[in-house]
Amino acid sequence: MYSEVDNPLHWVLPAVLAEQAERRGDHPFVAMIGGETLTYAAMHREAGQVAGMLARLGIGAGDHVALMLSNSLDFLRAWFGVTRLGAVAVLLNTELTGAFLAHPINDSAPRALIIDPIFYPRLDDIRATLHPIAHILVTDAARSEGFGGWREAPAYSGPMPGASDIACIMYTSGTTGAPKGVLMPHAHCFLFGYGTVDNLAVTADDHYYICLPLSHANGLLMQLGAVLIAGISATIRDRFSASAWIDDVCSSGATLTNTLGAINAFIVAQPKTDRDRDHRLRALLASPNHPDHERVWRERYAIADVVSGFGMTEVNIPLYGAPGDPRPGACGKPYARFFEVAIRDPETGREMAVDETGEICIRPKAPNGFMAGYHGLPEKTVEAWRDLWFHTGDAGRTDADGYVYFIDRIKDCIRRRGENISATDIEMSFADIPGIDEIAAYPVPSEIPGGEDEIMLAIVCHPGASVSPAEIVAHAGRRMPRYAQPRYVDFVTSLPKTSTEKVRKADLRKAGVTPATVDLAALQDTI
Repeated sequence: MYSEVDNPLHWVLPAVLAEQAERRGDHPFVAMIGGETLTYAAMHREAGQVAGMLARLGIGAGDHVALMLSNSLDFLRAWFGVTRLGAVAVLLNTELTGAFLAHPINDSAPRALIIDPIFYPRLDDIRATLHPIAHILVTDAARSEGFGGWREAPAYSGPMPGASDIACIMYTSGTTGAPKGVLMPHAHCFLFGYGTVDNLAVTADDHYYICLPLSHANGLLMQLGAVLIAGISATIRDRFSASAWIDDVCSSGATLTNTLGAINAFIVAQPKTDRDRDHRLRALLASPNHPDHERVWRERYAIADVVSGFGMTEVNIPLYGAPGDPRPGACGKPYARFFEVAIRDPETGREMAVDETGEICIRPKAPNGFMAGYHGLPEKTVEAWRDLWFHTGDAGRTDADGYVYFIDRIKDCIRRRGENISATDIEMSFADIPGIDEIAAYPVPSEIPGGEDEIMLAIVCHPGASVSPAEIVAHAGRRMPRYAQPRYVDFVTSLPKTSTEKVRKADLRKAGVTPATVDLAALQDTI
């Protein structure tokens, strides 16, 4: 374990790597599925050379260096090299193209871009609109003038960055407006990993399997950061594969792994195999931890501890479940060592009672254990901080035991007949209808005085399949309270989405009821 875990002034991941390289030099740090392995000493040495190469290009502390890289050892060399230099890593989602890619590059104005060859052609379509980039370094082993130049560079020997210095910028993928760049101090990055170590009781006997993108906080900070702080090893897949998941978990000897979002559904939908229990996993950190999935994790895969959490790029992970205390559907309890969590009325700021729905609000206890703001957007930073609380925009509630439950994004909560209804709950109610590929629930204005909203669905069917309005009504009548049953449905070929596959419900709400919309009122006994 890193010797300075109790001193936030030393929460700097490059410093952790330096210490682990000295103490555990020959111990494996990371192994790529089907690829090579790097020890702690090798990772530290090569990161120093990357920092040295960048320094020779005139890049220094505080300069922005964008990374558009797949999960790979080159990603890790670049990440640790940039942060060792004290520069700021701008982590680009590898799914971005066109204007969605141009925005974070122009917003962050990097002096250098490190990019995989497979992504390089995407620059051609936007080059005329891009902020000038002094150095574009391609990770092609055959080109010494590209990123591979680190191999001939001397190791950087300058000072370590401080805990309050910005380590990276990650861009949010909000469903409205342009993504905002989250300024993440080194201590904030460290605390993502330390929270995992602390709440999953990570020991020297553990091994992490990482299949989530390293360009996001879960893969890079919650998982790999925990590996680094604990001084253990990780196995990394270049890209998530549902069909390979159980084989990877078994062959790697992993004791810990994380899943996120739809990945849970993709894995549990895989055909059963005789290897489903032939693994060493002792804990799975699954967000969200839906009760139906949690049952599969325990019964089919025999995973003893299925733990959830709640967090955002901005606020770290302030809620964790507890091993040995299963709570399907809950986010967890406040991580009280480092965060305060409250459910508050989003309009008045009043703290809500047990089981009352309000906004999940967070504030940190550790210095620099939170974002430093939104890059270039001071007004958005101030807007998020009100009444000395960071307002997440997420609706939630607490139970009598102090567990917090996520309800929905506040903008996705629907108010109908005096009831607050979660769009997520509505969508889950229809998810098992054969023929439905994707579904989104959202509010449209009601023509009934006092009705507040009507509920509308946008449904994408499997190719060649169809679902009738009568099936929707019958299913809702069996599964849902009357106030939550949808009034309208649109059958569409696709849903509008962000570059990270979040449904742009603002676009759906704006479109509203159209001539193609089916009004289900005539098929319902009660609206």
